[in-house]
Amino acid sequence: MLKICELVHRRPGLSVEQFQAYWRETHGPIVATIPGIRRYVQSHPLPGGYGKAPLAWDGVAEIWVDDKAALQAMSRTPAFAAAKADEPNFIDSDRLEELLTHEEVIVDGAAPAGGVKAFMFLNRRADLTPEAFQAHWRAVHGPIVAGYPRLRRYVQSHVRLGRYRKAPPPACDGIAVLWFDAVDDMRAGTSSEAAIAARADGDRFLAPDPVPLVITRERVVLDHVGAVADAPAPADTGQR
Repeated sequence: MLKICELVHRRPGLSVEQFQAYWRETHGPIVATIPGIRRYVQSHPLPGGYGKAPLAWDGVAEIWVDDKAALQAMSRTPAFAAAKADEPNFIDSDRLEELLTHEEVIVDGAAPAGGVKAFMFLNRRADLTPEAFQAHWRAVHGPIVAGYPRLRRYVQSHVRLGRYRKAPPPACDGIAVLWFDAVDDMRAGTSSEAAIAARADGDRFLAPDPVPLVITRERVVLDHVGAVADAPAPADTGQR
């Protein structure tokens, strides 16, 4: 199964609240009508994250499809055209990044209801090929991070290697996604032995630049069998 990761910035002039409301209440139901989507999840940054510095992205949409044939078929449907036509109403289309990825599930736990979902956007060290980066991330770094205390679920999204034959290069080389019950649980792990080992190992395969982090709550719009999941997201205090 393939996963499309769409990294979005909100349209200039929209507040965070306006952007998230439109994405949730108007755009989400449009995307949910596209045939061939197996699962569709929106991840909305916690409002408190905007109090310190600009975030790397204003949201991440994850869309799962069976294969490239299914992706090509859905891109020819009227529902897909309607979704693309609606994007300029709330996102900055010029800054939209779409990554075709495959998932490596490292910690196969359930996503906690009402929990937080942290995205880390990784770039490889300049002297590593995409293949070498992915192999180290999956086989060496992944098991280290799996030792984080209170970590509920951990998934790596690897950019498909064919993307590297196109210009410009992808916005990042991979996305680490980690779920915790609460922000405090995530923070508790930062001084753990696993976190210290993970930081040391990062020098072996990651670029020296800081790794962007966005903390979100996810909203499942469409489940894996195609049933719309309209349960409202839990109240958010905005605390980080």
